[in-house]
This record gives sequence, C-alpha cells and structure tokens, in this order.
Amino acid sequence: MATNQVKATAWRVRRESSGERGAIAAELVIATPLLLLALMAIVQFALWSHATHVAQAAAAEALAAARVQDGTAAAGHAAAQQLLDDLARGPLRSSQIAVERTATSASASVRGEVAAVLPGVHLRVHAEAAGEVERFVPDS
Repeated sequence: MATNQVKATAWRVRRESSGERGAIAAELVIATPLLLLALMAIVQFALWSHATHVAQAAAAEALAAARVQDGTAAAGHAAAQQLLDDLARGPLRSSQIAVERTATSASASVRGEVAAVLPGVHLRVHAEAAGEVERFVPDS
C-alpha cells in the first residue's frame, strides 16, 4: 500500500512539473548575456580606472622633469612620453601631452582615450599637474 502511494505521489509531481519543461533553458538564454554584459562593464571600469592612474603618473612625471632647476618643457614632454611608452600600451590610447614652463611655474596635462571593451563606449581620461619651478634663492 505504501509503495502505491509513493508511486502515485511521484506521478503527480511529474505531471505537475511537466508544464515547466525548458524554463531553465529560457532563463539561461536571458540571464547569460546580461551577466556577460555586467562582467564586461566591470572590466571597462577597471580599464578606465587604470588609464586614469597612468595619465596621472605621466602628468606627475612630466611636472617633475619640467620644474627642476634648468628643466624645460621639452624635458617634461619627453619624460611623460617615455612613461606612457612603458606603461600605456594597453589601457591608454591616443595620448596627448602638453607641458608648459614659465620662470616661476610649470604645468603638465595628459589626455587620452581608454581602450574599449564594450562596443560603442568611448571613455576619455584627463590628468593635470602643476607646481612652482625649483630655483636657487641665495641667503641674504
């Protein structure tokens, strides 16, 4: 008697769940692309963050080279370009460096575009650094 009851219960469960056949596959068809899109967005954000740090480092390097005593804007530009050549082969593309030096101050600006992971997403980064020029001031 108990065996018949188990069989009847199993048959009832199979009959009730047969209307949901393929529901898991349909959910996966919808969820998988959304999960991949979310993963790609995370990777895109990480690349943007890294490119921003690279641009900031290049601007700081340009400023350090330009603001030293007897430094030049060309030396700052060369230092930033060298750093970008070493670091930015991946995340930062189409970089532009601008360095200015006057008698009392120096500034550097680095702009570029982030490597795209998501189609149609074109993120840009910009970093600036400025400071006074180092100079010798004799004691009076």
